[in-house]
Amino acid sequence: MQEYNWFTGTNLKVGIYGESHSESIGVRLEGLACDKLDTNALAAFMKRRAPGQNDWSTPRKEADEVIVDTLQNGLFEAHIQNTNTKPHDYSNLLRTPRPGHADFTARLKYGESFNSSGGGAFSGRLTAPLCAAGFLAMSYLEQKGIKINAHIKSIAGVKDESYNFDDRAEEKAFLEKLSAVPQKEFPVIDDAKGELMKEAIAKARANNDSVGGTIEVVIQGLPGGIGGPIFEGIEAKIAALCFAVPACKGVEFGNGFGAAELTGATNNDSFVFAEGLKLKTNRCGGILGGISVGGTVAPIVFDVAVKPTPTISKEQNTVDLETKSNTTITVGGRHDPCIVPRAVPVYEAVAALALADFI
Repeated sequence: MQEYNWFTGTNLKVGIYGESHSESIGVRLEGLACDKLDTNALAAFMKRRAPGQNDWSTPRKEADEVIVDTLQNGLFEAHIQNTNTKPHDYSNLLRTPRPGHADFTARLKYGESFNSSGGGAFSGRLTAPLCAAGFLAMSYLEQKGIKINAHIKSIAGVKDESYNFDDRAEEKAFLEKLSAVPQKEFPVIDDAKGELMKEAIAKARANNDSVGGTIEVVIQGLPGGIGGPIFEGIEAKIAALCFAVPACKGVEFGNGFGAAELTGATNNDSFVFAEGLKLKTNRCGGILGGISVGGTVAPIVFDVAVKPTPTISKEQNTVDLETKSNTTITVGGRHDPCIVPRAVPVYEAVAALALADFI
C-alpha cells in the first residue's frame, strides 16, 4: 500500500507517492471526468520535464514513461519506474545537512530515521507524477477551450520577452509566439535571449554552482466568474499548488509586487468596449476579487520565482549533527545547474489542476 501525500480540493483530490531514489513514484487523481488518454501527447508533455536530455539539466537519465494503472469512473492512477538511482551518492549527508535543503527540517519532523537520499520525498523528482495528473487536467480544460502556456521569463538576470500588463496592443502577437514554446527544446520566446540564458547556466555549472529564475504562465479562455472571495479565490488555489513544487519561492499575479509602487489611479485597469468588453490594461492579471474576469476580457497571467538549485558541488559550510561541530561538505551526485527550464511544464500542470478543481 503506497503512502500518498494529498492535495484535497473542492472537487478533486491529488495524491503523490515515492521518493527521488525509490523503486517507483506515482500519482492518484480522483474526481476528474476523463476516461480517455492520448498517450503520445502525454509522452511529449513528460519529455519537456524529463531529466538528462541536454547540457542545462542533470546528467541523471530517466525515461519517465507513465504506466497507467487505472483510468475509469473519475479515477486516474499511474506510476513511473525510477531506473537510474544512485542513493550512495548521498550517504555521507545523513549527518551533515545540506544548506538550502530540507535535510535539517525533515529530521526535526521525522526523526533521525529520515532518508535524505536525493532529497527523498522533498525532491523535484516528484514533479514527474504531478505532471502526469496535470496533463489530464490540461486535456480536460482544452476540451472547454481553456489553454495554459508558460515560458522562462528570466534566468540569472537575462530576460525573455514577456506579457505587457500596461499595453495590450501587441497581446495577440505575443500569445501566438507563446503558443509555439512547447515545441522548443529550450522554452523561451526569444531564442537569442535563450542562448544567453544557456551561457549563464553553463557558467554556473563550470563554477560548481547554480542559478535561478522566473517562469510566466498565461491562461486563455477561462470563463468569467470562476473563483470567489476570501478562501475561494483563484490566486489562493493556484498559489497553493505552485508552492507544492520544490524550489518555488514566490508567486505574483498580474504586475504583482510592482503594484505596490503605483497609485490606485495608475494601477487600476479601465473597462472599455472594443470588439466586446475588455480591460484596457491588465495589471490585475485577469483576476478581480479572486474571480476571473473572463478570457474574452483579459487572460490570467502569473509569475513564479524559482530559487537556484540547492544541490551544488561547491564546498559549503554546515554542521555535523552527531559530533555537534562545524564542518564543510562537498555534495556529489547529479543535479541541475538550473531548475527553471524543466519546471516550465510543471507550472502549467499545477495551474491546470487548480482550474480543473474549480470547473
